[in-house]
Amino acid sequence: MNIDKNIKTLIVKKPLKLDCGKTIKDFPIAYETYGSLNSKKDNAILVFHALTGDQFVTGVNPITKKDGWWSYAVGPNKAIDTNKYFVICSNVIGGCMGSFGPSHKDPDTQNIFGTNFPVITINDMVNAQYNLLDHFGINKLFSLTGGSMGGMQVLQFISNFPDKSKTVIPIATTSSHSAQNIAFNELGRQAITADNNWKDGNYSSNNINPGKGLAVARMAAHITYLSKKGLQEKFGRKLQEREDLKFGFDADFQIESYLRYQGSVFVDRFDANSYLYITRAMDYFDLTNQFKGNLSNAFKNTKAKFFVISFTSDWLYPTQENKDIVIALNSIGADVGFVEIESDKGHDSFLLDVPDFLSALKNFLDKSYIEN
Repeated sequence: MNIDKNIKTLIVKKPLKLDCGKTIKDFPIAYETYGSLNSKKDNAILVFHALTGDQFVTGVNPITKKDGWWSYAVGPNKAIDTNKYFVICSNVIGGCMGSFGPSHKDPDTQNIFGTNFPVITINDMVNAQYNLLDHFGINKLFSLTGGSMGGMQVLQFISNFPDKSKTVIPIATTSSHSAQNIAFNELGRQAITADNNWKDGNYSSNNINPGKGLAVARMAAHITYLSKKGLQEKFGRKLQEREDLKFGFDADFQIESYLRYQGSVFVDRFDANSYLYITRAMDYFDLTNQFKGNLSNAFKNTKAKFFVISFTSDWLYPTQENKDIVIALNSIGADVGFVEIESDKGHDSFLLDVPDFLSALKNFLDKSYIEN
């Protein structure tokens, strides 16, 4: 993958000890910003991306030439209004859009890391991203937000740095990855490593790409982002540009063609090893276990105001897992609001044009900003 040299990058000089025991230093974090930081530096919102996201939240992604992944929510006069707020988003370490990851060269050997890159966690990701606050001279963020894996980062960040944000908005997320989600991620990883082109993670050195395996991983994951009702309404059993079955293994059904397309375009923008590393980080995420079985203790030192959002048709991170976060916050008397948004779009609802979600997000932020 060719990364634009104009991507904004912060080189983190100070050492960061990773959960795996290894230490990294002088490593890049690629980031993007939207809007302007005000003179008080109290209008910053740190946005965390999900598994296949990146720092290009809104507008046109200069690498893919597609709209940013949260264009419905972020921009002038949108839910996260860039006329009012200064939005910061970075590519997570382990990623493939400029931040330190398996496609970088090992400074000691000058070989591409591949699977010699250290295994990273959600905790490592947020500890790396904290350096952006120092970079911009921000003492306290106005808000932290993100959905899915972004929501995991939100929870980990406020747990690690309890006095660093006024408001906290975890969306469609969980405090620990379920066995079902670990299983889906393992399916994706096995698809990648079974591809003959994977070469034990050394495909870049061989100028090849395990594209077939990565495409299958994306297809399997994409199914989990949708809902049964949404799929049925959009595709049902409609045939793909034909009137009858072909009695073969081409894409007879529209849903098959759709998934194949999703897999093929993903290969053009994502790195297979990054997929392995980031899904592993998600699987290792267990904030409850970090606090010896008591999730409430993760938040006991913060006075931040929380707003937890879930969706009715999300079976990947169902409402109950979001409610568990609310229950933990309620048990310590935290200031917490909760809303379950009606949507048939599944887990992907937070990325799509769901008016009730966007208005709930906007109302919470704008009301909190007035009180700021």
